[in-house]
Amino acid sequence: MNTRPRDLAILAVMPLFFASNLIIGRLAIETVPPWTLAALRWSIASLILAPFAWSDVRDHAETLVARWKLIVLLGFLGMWICGGIVYVALQYTTATHGTLIYTASPVLVVLLGALIARRELPLAQAIGVVLGIAGVFTIVLEGQPASVLSHHFNAGDLWFVLAAVSWAIYSLVLKNAALQTVPTFALFFVIAISGSVLLLPCMIAEWWLIGGFPSTLRAWASIAGIVIFASVLSYSSYQYGVKRAGPALTSIFLYLLPVYGIALAVLFLGETLRPYHAVGLVLVLGGIVLATAPSLPRLRKA
Repeated sequence: MNTRPRDLAILAVMPLFFASNLIIGRLAIETVPPWTLAALRWSIASLILAPFAWSDVRDHAETLVARWKLIVLLGFLGMWICGGIVYVALQYTTATHGTLIYTASPVLVVLLGALIARRELPLAQAIGVVLGIAGVFTIVLEGQPASVLSHHFNAGDLWFVLAAVSWAIYSLVLKNAALQTVPTFALFFVIAISGSVLLLPCMIAEWWLIGGFPSTLRAWASIAGIVIFASVLSYSSYQYGVKRAGPALTSIFLYLLPVYGIALAVLFLGETLRPYHAVGLVLVLGGIVLATAPSLPRLRKA
């Protein structure tokens, strides 16, 4: 496959867009409550995607209606948990912790996929799963594994573990054969709509209990950043990469996500990179490489 320099440049910034969600989100929750932030993010993103997806949604309406339960489940996993819950978690933990824990999702995809299929993992993948989970424990326990029984767990870290598991399940459900006939943008659009509807009651309850509907320029700027960079551009660049460079090369570039995430957290949030973060990063990335590399399609020669 002949990959142009422009394609490689887009692939290089693609994980940066994904990583921006936790960084901008960490700043945004200072002025916008978490459920309101999540609901507005996906509602506005849906409006932006609508003109590009509507034709395909109309053409595949019968399939989408028949599989509405799957779509609602995907909206719950991908937007309610990996949206609202993630922003709640950022109130209690750092973006660095969240980025590293969230990065372990591909390892969990491999593990859950094997459990569901009731098949044994090859040795390399099994070692990768162990390394990835060990990396998560290193981060959650802040580099002190011996304190597992006495450690006071950070609620935000545990919410991020839930989000990582949720994203792994989302990735597996998304592979359902019944959904493969629906074009990507159309499917993503209806999932985003489903997630927006599920988030709406939480947003209303949040308004009723604590208020906080965004009213300042800073609040709306942060929402716009999450919608544009972390939602529309991240997904669009990923899809572009799969189309132009293939899924294998695109997946390899996703390994940059924790590197970007930590760098942004240090630069823009003033978070401190500690030795156990580095150990966790090495374990998680090593685990991802071992766990996912055997399943990646071989790259074609140019």
